[in-house]
Amino acid sequence: MDSVLWSRILTAETLAFHIVWATIGVGVPIFICLAEGWGIWRKDPHFILLARRWTRGFVITVAIGVVTGTCIGLMLSLLWPKFMQLAGNVISLPLFMETFAFFFEAIFLGTYLYTWDRFQKPVYHWLTSIPIIIGSSMSAVFITTVNSFMNTPAGFKLSASGRVSHIDLIAAMLNPSTPSEVGHVLSSAYATCGFLLAAIAAWHLLKGKTHVYYKKALHLTMAISFILSLLTFVAGDLSGKFLATWQPAKLAAGEWHFDTRTNAPLVIGGILDEKNLEVKYGLEIPSALSFLATGSIDGKVTGLKEIPRSEWPPLFIHYLFDAMVGIGFYLIFISAAYLAYWLSKKEIIQSRWLLRGIVLAAPLAFLAIEFGWIYAEVGRQPWIITGLMRVDQAATTADNVGMVTLMFSLLYLLLAIVAISVLSRLFRGRPAETELHAVEGRSRT
Repeated sequence: MDSVLWSRILTAETLAFHIVWATIGVGVPIFICLAEGWGIWRKDPHFILLARRWTRGFVITVAIGVVTGTCIGLMLSLLWPKFMQLAGNVISLPLFMETFAFFFEAIFLGTYLYTWDRFQKPVYHWLTSIPIIIGSSMSAVFITTVNSFMNTPAGFKLSASGRVSHIDLIAAMLNPSTPSEVGHVLSSAYATCGFLLAAIAAWHLLKGKTHVYYKKALHLTMAISFILSLLTFVAGDLSGKFLATWQPAKLAAGEWHFDTRTNAPLVIGGILDEKNLEVKYGLEIPSALSFLATGSIDGKVTGLKEIPRSEWPPLFIHYLFDAMVGIGFYLIFISAAYLAYWLSKKEIIQSRWLLRGIVLAAPLAFLAIEFGWIYAEVGRQPWIITGLMRVDQAATTADNVGMVTLMFSLLYLLLAIVAISVLSRLFRGRPAETELHAVEGRSRT
């Protein structure tokens, strides 16, 4: 394999590993803040303990996220030097601001960790969680603007000789795809973490731990996750409309839409005959693609045949799109089913099928994150910067990338083993019921 393919493999592997920890780093602080705030407001030690225990696990994931995030920064320069040569000056501001946002988060995370029970009024401690949310979320915002720049480059002029001039750093950050992409990234990260924390509570209930602590944890996370899953659906809809205008090849490849037409159907599943460009065994929803792309069932959707074949993305991304959307609907369904069951005032532990469905939602949500990012990156192919630079033009020509890929693969495997081991040992032998007595004692004091 040549250096281009090895560079793509290593970058994809790094992003796929990093996105798990980055998602947790962005989403969990929201729930920590809400749990502690609600606990203080209601004088409920169960929610205070939730915030404490979630914070312990969160710190471990942040450490892994920092390591893998640093790897990505190095790879931009080492694996894609020509990309950085062309775009480095244009995307320098969000890259710098992403680092600043992380430092901002880290400072207040340390403050939050080491000031439990140090304030006479607990609300002061709770206030230190807000900068953590701001830092983690803005870190995601800034790094997402770099990716959105690659989809819809803006904020500079490129001469015929390939020289970049008239750089506008703000315009580069606020390129056309930034609003929809940032909205989708944040909402999906928040929702995914909600389902992760809900799955932990549901797992304990399935194991026979019927303490009210777990029931409150489940209700808090599932109620918020329902709202966030709906917001993610809206963000996804806006992204579809954006793609129809700015990246029609990505949308058409994801939907196996070849002929430009109105009342375009949305194809689910199926098998593609690439020779004749025909879809077999797929489920067609009439006019649904037109509605997704334009907001009207009569809207015209550009087909792949309008685009040069050399610029078509890989057509397998259709399955990624289907899986991502399908999981999104499942998350809405399972959270709505939980709320309906709760409103019926039935005991949640009596519905083991629902608890199992909630546990399943967590890995599915992370899979949707992975599928979404693969769709976003592979769907831009063959471009690394849409319309300006192809992937094979941007990669390094070094001949040792294969060995580097093997080394990083071992590193990620080691990090995964260490993280899982530490997280499991962190709470082993320390059930919430035992800790609750200590928290209640501090609350009364």
